[in-house]
Amino acid sequence: MEYVIGIAFKDFAIVAADTRVSQSVITLKDDADKTFELSKHCLMLACGEPGDSIQFAEFIQQNMQLYEIRNGYELSPFSTAHFTRRKLADALRTRNAYHVNSILAGYDTERGAKVYYMDYLASLIDLPYAVHGHGGYVTLGILDSDYDPAMNMDAALNLLKMCVAELRKRFLLNFDRFIVKIVDKDGIKRLPDLV
Repeated sequence: MEYVIGIAFKDFAIVAADTRVSQSVITLKDDADKTFELSKHCLMLACGEPGDSIQFAEFIQQNMQLYEIRNGYELSPFSTAHFTRRKLADALRTRNAYHVNSILAGYDTERGAKVYYMDYLASLIDLPYAVHGHGGYVTLGILDSDYDPAMNMDAALNLLKMCVAELRKRFLLNFDRFIVKIVDKDGIKRLPDLV
């Protein structure tokens, strides 16, 4: 039972991920960071099988760093999303498939802020907002009704807080803390956690 969310706006994207790692009804860890910075302007949220999600996210993270070292520039979020999808699809055709759902958020000067939704079957789509986890059942309605791509940072953070409040009110499990990050033209910044 995990929850990750990404929302794209005109000049930035905001993401949040819960910090709990569970196996069945047991909490294994309550301070996990499910966000992975792939480059200065692109980050990935990964959820799913705990070992798979960390291994796959770090594999993508290291490949993005290698690409930047070899070529002298980082891949755009669009290219990063398609590279990630290809690696997930290739693994799916082997006996070692990754059971990972992910959200990629990034900013580039040509396309602006983007959020990409990718599931464990390597389907990829560019969306204004994306959610993984059962909590999406109670928060997608808020996003459908209140999302506006022209929102400023404060309004976006309030929208995210509304989603978390609804999740805490209506969802069976209690998520203790959410790590919140934004990505914009200046790079990735971590905001105070939602507790």
